Amino acid sequence: MVPTMFHVRNMTDEDIPFAVRLTDEMEWNMAPADFEFNMQLEPQGCFVLLDGSRRIGLITTISFDKIGWFGNLIVAKTHREKGAGTRLARHAVDYLLSKNVKAVGIYSYIDKIPFYEKLGFKCESKFVVLKGRGFSSSAAKLTEARKEHMQEIVNLDQTCFGGFRRRLLERLLENPANSCYVRVEDGKMCGYAVAKNYGDMGELGSLVCSRGRGDVAIDLLKACLSKLQGLDVSICVPERERPILSLLMKSGFRQDFGVARMFFKPFVPADCIYLAESLERG
Repeated sequence: MVPTMFHVRNMTDEDIPFAVRLTDEMEWNMAPADFEFNMQLEPQGCFVLLDGSRRIGLITTISFDKIGWFGNLIVAKTHREKGAGTRLARHAVDYLLSKNVKAVGIYSYIDKIPFYEKLGFKCESKFVVLKGRGFSSSAAKLTEARKEHMQEIVNLDQTCFGGFRRRLLERLLENPANSCYVRVEDGKMCGYAVAKNYGDMGELGSLVCSRGRGDVAIDLLKACLSKLQGLDVSICVPERERPILSLLMKSGFRQDFGVARMFFKPFVPADCIYLAESLERG
């Protein structure tokens, strides 16, 4: 039973230093800008858990029309195994359901699968998070995304992901530090990928491509890694995408940890090639 002194409130700017300190315990390498970004995307969807007046945990969420997502669920070591994590997770689910989403997704650490199963989540597929260095690689010429590509990017992303992520994608592409590549054939977009540059490190994702176009996915991957050349790069890849995993492993990337993509309420993602945008946003 969850102690009655536990209560949840919305995260504010004043909570950001606490959030960074707490995530540092897990070596997540999150910066104040990460929480600011999540709060801008979903102002009412980031939460802090308190024991009395003491902050002890946090969680972030985001709603994408039909799909809701949450991440960054963390509780201080002093309050684990006391129902605090359950309280936060249920609050996040309730918030997202109040936004009329049809399903709620998470990327769960493998050892936390039983925790989420008890809350009603079911495993849909498994991903691996790889880390390595960006490198220059020859690839077919791709087009750097321009403003006029946005609607097609959003449409392709929605078809594959299942939710409407325009506000997220616009913010990613408007950031001059990031790069986005697209492949358009016969007037139709068949793939896009985003390379995110955080200055001292990089992240690749999302990458979305039509199933059966592994050649396009590889070209997009290579273009993004070339853009992130010399940076430490993180990528979240489905276990079943063997050609992509093989290329990365041969290029010096190594598995850091595994996660399970899980959903609350039945949801079947479209069959496409999909690399995650981030663990906290899908």
